[in-house]
Amino acid sequence: MAVRRATPSRKKEHVDLVLRRPVGFKSKTTGLEAVEFVNNALPELDFEAVRTSASFLGHTLAFPLMISCMTGGYAGALAINRALAEVCAERRIGMGVGSQRQALEDVQYHKTFSVVREAAPEIPIVGNIGAAEVARMRDAAPAQRLVDLVRADAFAVHLNPLQELLQPEGNPRFRGVLNGIALLVKGLRVPVIVKEIGAGISGAVARRLLDAGVRHIDVAGAGGTSWAGVETLRSRDRRMGSLLWDWGIPTAEAVREVATLKKDFADMTLIASGGITNGLDAAKCITLGADLVASARPLLLALRTGGRDGLCAALDSWELEFRGAMFLTGSASIADLHKAALMRTRLP
Repeated sequence: MAVRRATPSRKKEHVDLVLRRPVGFKSKTTGLEAVEFVNNALPELDFEAVRTSASFLGHTLAFPLMISCMTGGYAGALAINRALAEVCAERRIGMGVGSQRQALEDVQYHKTFSVVREAAPEIPIVGNIGAAEVARMRDAAPAQRLVDLVRADAFAVHLNPLQELLQPEGNPRFRGVLNGIALLVKGLRVPVIVKEIGAGISGAVARRLLDAGVRHIDVAGAGGTSWAGVETLRSRDRRMGSLLWDWGIPTAEAVREVATLKKDFADMTLIASGGITNGLDAAKCITLGADLVASARPLLLALRTGGRDGLCAALDSWELEFRGAMFLTGSASIADLHKAALMRTRLP
């Protein structure tokens, strides 16, 4: 019989494992190392003229980045989410909260979620719930309560069949998820974002989501944190998890596939995440077709090791690297970066 853990305990375990154990992919990469920008030796551009601003959910970001959905729902998450939100507000970037499933179960840790909007009143905030919970919803009211709790600008549904399959207390019941997502698209007062959590969204799945009315997709590809690895470390039986540790679509390939759908869905917003660790990675994703980049573990690690100053320093480095890539490709704006030239250096 599977060992059952209370949701707050499980969420704390997840954060602790992500911060303290090697939970990256063992051999698979994001694929971003296999593409390089074509150097523009005549950029006809001053570095200080490069502008990195981007629009997302009705807000203007200083840099097309979101600190992705990570935590909430246990006592220690309050300080983490407050610090993340304060830095996001200072840097004018977006932020997502971790799964709000616990907030549906009781009110004890509501503050760990609501603190984000209190600390960051003017940036895009994204709520979050798992697909298995959405499959059981008969109307949008429970999700709307979660939206209201964080005063979110959008609500993410995370697709995590691999994690639910391997999690000791997992719920791999995904029949009805697409209908549940369509219900939320129609019933919520904010846009729905559908995201993976590290195994990637294919072009075929993205098209099904777009046909259901979703217009914001975060591919969350393979190459960063392996949630199969996280759950394997939590499990007593590690055979299957070890086999599936590297399961998933590399981030670069997922972005490329889903970006091709923009020709049919011009109003789609494509978010790239999964193993983004620096500003050059972020710039490559924009040129591959993403509109925004998201990252979680590297920035949470920066906060843990260096506090708010450490996180700010990491974000400063990322933005400088991103602007550098724009300058070296002659891209004065994000629109120009979308058109920059890439070359493949080797097969992923």
